[in-house]
Amino acid sequence: MSFSYLKEKFKKKPEKDEKEEVDQLELALSEENIQETPKEQKEDEERIAIIMNRINEIENDLPRIKVNIDTLKSQIQELREEIEKLDKTIKDVMMLYEVVSQEINPFRDLDSENPIVKEIHELKQDLEDIRKEVAQIKGDLKLLAYHGVDLDRIIYEAISEGET
Repeated sequence: MSFSYLKEKFKKKPEKDEKEEVDQLELALSEENIQETPKEQKEDEERIAIIMNRINEIENDLPRIKVNIDTLKSQIQELREEIEKLDKTIKDVMMLYEVVSQEINPFRDLDSENPIVKEIHELKQDLEDIRKEVAQIKGDLKLLAYHGVDLDRIIYEAISEGET
């Protein structure tokens, strides 16, 4: 069917009724289907067969794709959880780093002391005091042993006084 024929058919004609136009169009389409050659029909059938095969392939691939998507979703969720764990670990390490480097950090805020750092400093001071006392006791014991004082007897007397 040629373009000019359709153009002629769809041209506005005031004298004809719409029903007649529809009938003529149906007649023209049926004539066109009759005029289609067997070769064209075979080509159309081959195209339809190719399209149907492709649709079947796609339908067969859909379940595998869905399973793959579900697997990917679960892997993404696992990665999110791992990232959250890593984030928490990094935050913990940063807090520890700040506590350790607080005393040597020249940019720290001196007005707002960290209570943990204060406690660490106090423990260091106590440890240093204990070291000094132990060193003094060692020196006193050496001096007493040098002058011939019987340390065993003094220790025994001190223990026995504590029991009574």
